[in-house]
Amino acid sequence: MGPHLRPIAVVHAQVTSAYFLFLAIPGHVSLDYVVNRMLIHAAKEMGADKVVDIKVDITPGDGVWVFRKILGWRSAEASGVAVVVEDESPSAAPAAPAAPGAPSAAK
Repeated sequence: MGPHLRPIAVVHAQVTSAYFLFLAIPGHVSLDYVVNRMLIHAAKEMGADKVVDIKVDITPGDGVWVFRKILGWRSAEASGVAVVVEDESPSAAPAAPAAPGAPSAAK
């Protein structure tokens, strides 16, 4: 991750579209849809500022994979870490704990 990023959740989005004789049964199988409309949207709903360490996977749509569309499916998925960006200001830094055995200021 990076400095000033506080992780709040791991998010995952997946979509699958079934095919029957090359005709798609509704499903938006594209990385754009899975990442931008599902993954990032879910992270924003949780209060995250952004998603880092995104990993994606999609079933290819060409080559020998075309035969899978005869009676099969195609899927796309994405996952990442939802983070909140924290301020760099010194006032946001947590106070250092007192050393054990040190006298306290409040009595």
